[in-house]
Amino acid sequence: MATKKAAGGAAGLWPWLGIALIIILLDQITKVVVIGAFNLYDSREVTSWFNLVRVHNHGAAFSFLANAGGWQRWFFTGLGVVAVGFIVWMLRQHGQQKRFAWALTLVMGGAVGNVIDRLIHGYVVDFLDFHWAFLAPMFPGGHFPAFNIADVAISLGAALLILDEIIRVRRG
Repeated sequence: MATKKAAGGAAGLWPWLGIALIIILLDQITKVVVIGAFNLYDSREVTSWFNLVRVHNHGAAFSFLANAGGWQRWFFTGLGVVAVGFIVWMLRQHGQQKRFAWALTLVMGGAVGNVIDRLIHGYVVDFLDFHWAFLAPMFPGGHFPAFNIADVAISLGAALLILDEIIRVRRG
């Protein structure tokens, strides 16, 4: 008879790694398409509030540390690798907790997608550009910083982690 903890072990890890692999592939395929179709800083309007662009982010979220001189590439790569190791360990321990495991898997898939970019290119390829007038006081021209599929996965995973914690605390 398997215990709850054993159910989340190595065998329970594989489905989550498979989902993370799908996220990584979607992220990398979209980036290959963008690199092939756009020159750096090219932009194509899709709607009045959304463009496809090609920008390179040498930093982290919102280009944090983008102009730090190059060391940040290896720092964020290392941070991503450590995060993935920790997430795999957590998934082995808690893979049976579906919402929590989904959240971790989304973060892991996104982190690996961006680590691949840093290793191959030295920067992360971003291409989703949303813009609205109400954002103008915070962002130039109302353009939210461009992002990619990996960033979407990380953001959804973080939101799901928060939701999971709120639900866990309320169940008390």
